[in-house]
Amino acid sequence: MSVFASLVERLADLLQPLFGATAAAAAIVLFTALVRLLVLPLSRAAARGQKARTALQPRIAELRRKHAKNPDRLQRAVLELHREEKVSPLSGCLPTLCQLPAFFLLYHLFSSTTIGGRTNELLTHRLFAAPLGGRWADALGDGGVFGGPGLVYAGLFAVVAVVAAFNYRRTKRMTAAGLVAPAGDGERVPGLEAVGRVMPFLSFFTLVTVAVVPLAAALYMVTSTTWSTVERVVLYR
Repeated sequence: MSVFASLVERLADLLQPLFGATAAAAAIVLFTALVRLLVLPLSRAAARGQKARTALQPRIAELRRKHAKNPDRLQRAVLELHREEKVSPLSGCLPTLCQLPAFFLLYHLFSSTTIGGRTNELLTHRLFAAPLGGRWADALGDGGVFGGPGLVYAGLFAVVAVVAAFNYRRTKRMTAAGLVAPAGDGERVPGLEAVGRVMPFLSFFTLVTVAVVPLAAALYMVTSTTWSTVERVVLYR
């Protein structure tokens, strides 16, 4: 934990000449970008997997017709097809799962008053008027919605809402056009169909996360979600 805190502090020191009092916030954005670059190979693999699954749709449709009266046989046939083509229906989850440790490290770091037996000085840093260790509830108690901290959160919420709306419309459009394989593909992977139905709305759930976690972790979420949107546009074109 102290090693991670030192990393953030050093990044903040490097960015201090450019960003001044918001250097720690800029360090978190930079850290998020570094994490996303590290998982980029997984994101590329997930994109290739999605394209491969989409390409299999005609063959899966044929299997559905062939085994329409035998759901169990259909399930086995589709799973066998995926194994033959080396396509995993869960590959798209890996980039998100690999980022969770970084998110929880930031959450814990900016929720702790002490690190290694000394005061956590990172809690004194701010993003404009809002402390990086604070939450939206704290911002509402410090000037309300239109106070300085409240406006910082309003800006983050606005970014998340725009990104979420863009992702929702793009996912719906790609699914309708057949550019994204529908959830399930005939295989009964536990929970996969439900995840597929919820997927277009996941960006909207980020609004809740931003509201309840420390601002530093919220900044990570906003940066990562925005990065994901741009990345999908590039990788899935």
